[in-house]
Amino acid sequence: MKATINTSLVSKLSPRSKPYEVRDDKLTGFLVRVNISGKLLYMCEYARGKRVTIGKVGVLTPAQARDMALSILSDASKGIDPRPNKKKQGSATLKEFMDNHYIPWFNTHRKSGQKTLGHLHICFVKPFGNTALSDFTPAQMDAWRTQRLKQGVKTESVNREIAIFKAALSRAVLWGIIETNPLEKLKLLKSDRSVKVRFLSSAEESRLREAALTREARMQASRVQGNKWREERDRDLLPDISQHTFTDHLRPMILLSINTGIRRGELFSLTWGDINFEQAMLTIDGSFAKSGKTRHIPLNTEVLSTLKAWRNQTTSTGLVFPGKYGKRFDTIKTGWKAIIEAAKIEGFRWHDLRHHFASRLVMAGVDLNTVRELLGHSEMGMTLRYAHLAPEHKASAVEKLVQTKIIK
Repeated sequence: MKATINTSLVSKLSPRSKPYEVRDDKLTGFLVRVNISGKLLYMCEYARGKRVTIGKVGVLTPAQARDMALSILSDASKGIDPRPNKKKQGSATLKEFMDNHYIPWFNTHRKSGQKTLGHLHICFVKPFGNTALSDFTPAQMDAWRTQRLKQGVKTESVNREIAIFKAALSRAVLWGIIETNPLEKLKLLKSDRSVKVRFLSSAEESRLREAALTREARMQASRVQGNKWREERDRDLLPDISQHTFTDHLRPMILLSINTGIRRGELFSLTWGDINFEQAMLTIDGSFAKSGKTRHIPLNTEVLSTLKAWRNQTTSTGLVFPGKYGKRFDTIKTGWKAIIEAAKIEGFRWHDLRHHFASRLVMAGVDLNTVRELLGHSEMGMTLRYAHLAPEHKASAVEKLVQTKIIK
């Protein structure tokens, strides 16, 4: 059977009473084998009766498998047989695994989270790239994280780094690259699970808002002065921004985050199609959400007016906050750092705007399950970190002791 091997085709393939194969009608030697169990494998027949397995359908996309088949066929045309040079299971190095398997899969199935790949590269690929996957040991990782702790890295951060590395190795097991996860028995370090939530006091929030406004006023004054200089030299003037509600993206981003609690990655990926002005509702697409699930966040009057004003001075299509050349933002560190310093706020990250949103809801009496849904937490445990901000519930509980009379 011949057909073009693509996503549409492999999604329709189903097992039969006997194994069968579908050969690609464009690339000779590239095929999909469908086993009785329902397991689908990409394969490459590089010579008569000689073939190698490329990988599983679902792990690799048809395009990725096709590229690997082309590479195999190219080597075969040069007299290179992939079988004699095939490495024994588990001998693939970490760098080879990351470059050839994990990163392509991650970029396909995780639309956001490039920070995770960055952590993997800096913490593990860079120092251990030439280490075979099966050669990693718990003792080696114990020594590594001891060094990280000595460098001042927090226990929680080290635990997160180990967790993402173990997850990558688990994928290697799933894909048959190694038999077992060498770090399976490595436990995370004990740490204080009661994470301290950093949110803004009323005074700090006022200073933050004022600093954002001051920054815009300074930018407007600079534009006026700059255009005066250009006019005197008969040069083209830059656009007048004095009539705009906002001078750039930063203040509306802050206002949106304070009032919706969306993550930075979700903010960068937000499109105008995700915002329903009639229903005053913002939708976080599941493909960009950390949980992978779509959620809906009501828009209050402040954020609704903010988005309307921003739309009026920019565009109503594409990304809500486009970066340079209309591309997606990947950082706003410089502008954010300047505002925080101007507001004299210490120990406050952009992500803490999300904590600030949740904390204000809890302190206003909103129940934790509603807060969980708005934040997009898959488990209540993540939301419970804000429970202590509703002390009236505990106070009400212990007050009942006073109301209870002991009968002697």
